[in-house]
Amino acid sequence: MGMIRKSAFAVMGAALTLALAGAAQAQTTLNALFQAQAGYSESDVRAMTDAYLKMHPDVQIKLEFVPYESLHDKITLAAGSGQGYDVVLFDVIWPAEFAENKILLDVTDRIDAKERDAVETGAWTSTQYKGRDFGMPWSADSKYLFYNKDMLAKAGITELPKSWDDVMKDAAIIKQKGIAEYPIVWSWSQNEAAICDYALLMQAFGGKWTDDAGKPAFQTGGGLEALKFMQKSVKDGLTNPNSTQYLEEDVRGVFSSGKAAFALNWSYMYDLAQNSTKDSQITGKVGVMAPPGVPGISTIATVNGAQGLGIPANTKNADAAWSYIQYLTSPEVETKYSGSSPPIWKTYFKDAIAKNPPNVDLIKAQDASFNALFNRPSVPDYQQFSARLQQALQQALLGQATPEDALKSAAADLSSK
Repeated sequence: MGMIRKSAFAVMGAALTLALAGAAQAQTTLNALFQAQAGYSESDVRAMTDAYLKMHPDVQIKLEFVPYESLHDKITLAAGSGQGYDVVLFDVIWPAEFAENKILLDVTDRIDAKERDAVETGAWTSTQYKGRDFGMPWSADSKYLFYNKDMLAKAGITELPKSWDDVMKDAAIIKQKGIAEYPIVWSWSQNEAAICDYALLMQAFGGKWTDDAGKPAFQTGGGLEALKFMQKSVKDGLTNPNSTQYLEEDVRGVFSSGKAAFALNWSYMYDLAQNSTKDSQITGKVGVMAPPGVPGISTIATVNGAQGLGIPANTKNADAAWSYIQYLTSPEVETKYSGSSPPIWKTYFKDAIAKNPPNVDLIKAQDASFNALFNRPSVPDYQQFSARLQQALQQALLGQATPEDALKSAAADLSSK
């Protein structure tokens, strides 16, 4: 009897030892979804993640990168399947939809007051809906006006443009002198990229998305003037006509090859165009500024291109996911990779400008823009809203409809839904 009892205890002890060993070796696996272009590069995210994993050997992270155009559907389809991601990158235009459909967890209570106060105020709009937080802001960006210093010098242009009218006048001089056939390049493909450029110009011309009753208002006032401006720049031969097919990476390619004097793009283009001999033929010749406004209406023009990192509602690893998000969005990590995307932290800009680094012009442009970020409409059916407006912009830019008719038709369709 004693031998049997001892043997039983020995077996139980061995089993317990194995179980404890297994528990010690068990890892939490996080599936994380990011975009493959703009903002932090894939190599940036992989380097950040490797650093995090060294501090958390009990965690494994599987990274997936997709084009921006696929990001929204990847997130929503995974939510519908009941399985998928633990961390997702999401755009500033999606919190309303994701909150209403319970796709992302409400993380308001995970953010303390000190942390909230330390982040740029405008950045929070990228992750909030109805006063609640559905992620942590990351990559609080806007678009900036990049210019080729050599081209402006060859044209005899010594002052930077103070308005969009000045930009057009400078572009006309550059074209007339044969320095660039099409001095300006934009991302005006029938895509969200075009909405971003349109939003920036809409702010410049004093437009608004909706009226006080929530009905479309972009078809009048500044919204209409912005599209007229866009269409005229194409008709006048100042805008590269291929802009109607371009996304941001296409814009970077044209500008970095020295074929455009002006380009509108996100922060990420600066380092690649100015410093990378692999990616650019105009290194050392790149200037950047906050986009100008329209006299009597605005001084600068912006578009809120911030993104957020959120936790899908169906995750089983919310705490581990939040730990990873907190690391990625920390001041130390974001400052280290500030060449790719601007940090969300207030102290960064003050400290960075004081140090006067080589990219100080970009930092100043970012600091100025973040005080006046212009949002795209926060509506639960944003995807449908944007798609219909993209179509209207494309029709006007291709000369298939007047700006008035294109926007009026889009407004009527959206009002009926």
